Formats: sequence, structure tokens, C-alpha cells
Amino acid sequence: MNLKSHLIFTLYTIYGILLKVMASKGKVRGISGQYPLVQNVTVTEGGTANLTCRVEYNDNTSLQWSNPAQQTLFFGDKKALRDNRIELVHASWSELTISISDVTLSDEGMYTCSLFTMPVRTAKAYLTVLGVPKMPEIDGLTNPAMEGDHITLTCITQGSKPAADLRWFRNEKEVKGAKEVNASGKTFTVRSSLQLHVDRNDDGVAYTCRVDHVALAQTPQLATEVLNVHYAPRVEIVHSLAVPQEGQYLKLECVSKGNPSPDPVMWTKDGGELPDLDRMIVEGRELTFTSLNKTDNGTYRCEASNHLGTSSAEYVLYVYDPNALGQHGTDHALIGGVVAVVVFVTLCLIIVLGRYLARHKGTYLTNEAKGADDAPDADTAIINAEGNHAHAEEKKEYFI
Repeated sequence: MNLKSHLIFTLYTIYGILLKVMASKGKVRGISGQYPLVQNVTVTEGGTANLTCRVEYNDNTSLQWSNPAQQTLFFGDKKALRDNRIELVHASWSELTISISDVTLSDEGMYTCSLFTMPVRTAKAYLTVLGVPKMPEIDGLTNPAMEGDHITLTCITQGSKPAADLRWFRNEKEVKGAKEVNASGKTFTVRSSLQLHVDRNDDGVAYTCRVDHVALAQTPQLATEVLNVHYAPRVEIVHSLAVPQEGQYLKLECVSKGNPSPDPVMWTKDGGELPDLDRMIVEGRELTFTSLNKTDNGTYRCEASNHLGTSSAEYVLYVYDPNALGQHGTDHALIGGVVAVVVFVTLCLIIVLGRYLARHKGTYLTNEAKGADDAPDADTAIINAEGNHAHAEEKKEYFI
């Protein structure tokens, strides 16, 4: 504080003491219900904070703002502290508003608005300063990583207040990391670790660390690393014909996946070199037969390699005679027709037999039924039946 500011502060202090003395002698009276009104303020580090103090009823009594160190900032419209960041916004008997620009974490604290009635009435507003987290950094990436490696990616951000939140994403899908928070003065350093068991599916995958914090509003900070994974090749052969025939065009493609790319690939037949390079054309990963014949029968092998390993696949080629395929087709059609006729005849026989049995019903006579022919009631029928039992025939069935 320079000499001028010190003198002004001293004068304001003396003025306050005089007011107290005058109030004790009854020369100054406060108005009932005359209180300053303030609100807490939250601002992002580097931003501007506005502190406003209002009074509903004021009898021309001065308002004053002071900082957490109890240094007077403004007494009415008079600036008391020499700080170019602090400016007067509005001063009247009912309001005193000041602004603090380029706010730092050291500006945080309790600010006091004083109304110099007797007694002096005060109101306190807390200024909260949010520490903006720095851009995150990702450590621990091995480039390139090898399939099967275990690596740990660590994301670090510093300077946040309160502590920031770190989130991991594998491409667009969120994955869980292990978070660690350490205080450093008024701010926090936050770390989040992600354990990876690297495989070929991680090649080209983007791992992103995102910082979420109240000071960042709708624009979170991001750091992204793309994995480059080296792995041994895998090979398969894709063919253009399901049933190769003499005279046809056939293409075999050696589909190999590996990093680094396993180029070129090698084609062999039955363990040796390709025999007829006039009809067997190798272009890149493809082996093309311009016109198949029986001499092309055999096992074709495609082999691909990189510095991590070698992989191969085989395709057994059998070239069919188109005429023989046509004869086989006729035989199959004949057999199918015979089977269909047999099934039809069998179904017809089952239907006829069922209808025949349904039209022939049987009659079954019991002893009671025999006695019921001439009996007036049920009891008599039973007696007649027992009496005639010796002469009656056994139960019979009659078919019409």
C-alpha cells in the first residue's frame, strides 16, 4: 500500500471512529431495518467478479467494500487500495458495486460490505474462484505396441479447483479407469490409469481422456492417442467358384491380415512352384486360372509373412467335367421322381385303409343288455340275465 492509499485508509478509519463517538452522544442514529444486502459470487480463474452491496433505506450513510485481509477497497466512490484490477462500477447512497478483473486463486475469500450507521452494520459475501484444469496429457503409450503386451495409459491434468473428473473412451464407448486425486496448494492434480491387454483388435483404436469440470462449461478438454499394434498375419483363401468346371475362369484370393502388412504373398501347388504360368496368373494377392482343365487339380497354398510370424491357408482344387455333372444331374432328377411317386402311393393307401376301418363298427352285448329285452325295469333285467346265464352265449362281437 502506497502513502496515498494509507492516508485515505487512515482517514476512513478516523471517520468511522468519529461516527461511533457521535452515536454515543446521540448525534447520529441508525434507521431500524437498515442493513446491507450482498450475494456470494463464483468466478472462473482469469474472469471478472462483480461485488454488489445494496441498501433498501439509507439516510445518506456511506457504503464500503473491504477484502478478506480487511483492506478497504472502496469507500463510497473513493478508491482506497491501489490495484488496477479493481474498478468502481456503480456508487450511490443505495448501492456500491465494484469489479475485480483477471481474478486469481488468491482473491478467493470473504468480502465485507459495511454500512456506517451506528452501530456499523455489515454483510459478508464469499468470492469462490474456480481453478481451470490444464489440458490433459496421456503417458505410457508404446508405439508400436505388440499383440499380447500389457500397457498402462495414464491421463494427467493439473490446476483444477475443485478436483476435475477424468473419463476414458475407447473410440466412442466409455471405459472405466482408476482415478487418483492429489492436492497441491489450493488446486488439485488428477490422474486416471487404464490397464490394457493389447490385441490385434486394438490396432487403430483411439483412446481418449476427457476432462470434465464446472469451469469448462460445455467444452470439455480432450487428449487422444491412437494405438498402432503390430501382430502376426492370418490368412484365408477366397474362391470365385463353388463347383469349378473345365474351361471356366477361376480366381483365388489370398486374404491376409497383419501389421506390418504381409506383402507380397507366396502361392505354391502341391508343395512346389506353380507349373503353368501362362494360364495361372499371379497379381498381388490373387491367383487366376484363365481356363481350367484336369491338370489343375491339386492343393494350392498361400503363405504370408511379416517380422512377427508366418501364416498359410490351403485350397484343394478339383476340376469337374461339365458333361459328367449334367449326367449326374439327370440321375438325381430320376431318383427324386421315383421317391416322390412312392411317397404319394403310400399316403393314398393309408387314407383308403382308414376310411374302410371307419365304416365297419362292432356290436358288444353284455349280460345286462341281454336281460333288458323283455324286462320292465333295470332290476328285472339283471335277474333275467343271471337266470339265462347258463344258456346264454359268451360276449360276442358282430361285424356288419
